Amino acid sequence: MAIVNLKKRQIECKIVYYGPGRCGKTTNLEYIHKAFKNQVKGDMVSINTDGDRTLFFDFLPLELGKLKGCDVRVQLYTVPGQVRYASTRKLVLRGADGVVFVADSLEVRREKNMLALKDLQQNLKEYNVSIFKIPLVMQYNKRDLTDANITLMPLEKMQHDLNRQLKVPSFPGSALKGDGVGKTLNACLKLVLKSIQNELNLGG
Repeated sequence: MAIVNLKKRQIECKIVYYGPGRCGKTTNLEYIHKAFKNQVKGDMVSINTDGDRTLFFDFLPLELGKLKGCDVRVQLYTVPGQVRYASTRKLVLRGADGVVFVADSLEVRREKNMLALKDLQQNLKEYNVSIFKIPLVMQYNKRDLTDANITLMPLEKMQHDLNRQLKVPSFPGSALKGDGVGKTLNACLKLVLKSIQNELNLGG
């Protein structure tokens, strides 16, 4: 739930990058931090957990345009993808205004993608949030690896596996090269702003 600070004339919202281990969540944020540095306020903060290179998440506020005369400040988080960090994932998800689900295009990660999406749905449900109602965007990451002769799933198959019922905006991407990273974030931001605007209109 976005926080409206009328004193500072600021609306703070939170977007969480979710997905299986090593799918590219952190790489997405690192790319955004570098590519959008004019909009970034403050450093990226990482909390390191033993065990895996993706097991830290980043705090990254971005400045956007105004909404109802207030500046919009976005905090971007990643969650650790490994199964054993379930409680951390759930904690990071608390109060999220939007989610970017990063799916791994590698054929061998198909099941992990589906389990991570199920995990997301379950964790949201425990906060009384429906996965069908929260602003959600999907990124099918690592599309650049076709050049390396690695077996990737066709986009149609990923859509069928992950987005058949949700029908949310989805983008092919390469977080390493930055392809689709900005598009994914912008699509999520638009959905989040629309959702906040609706809340504010209902509230006021």
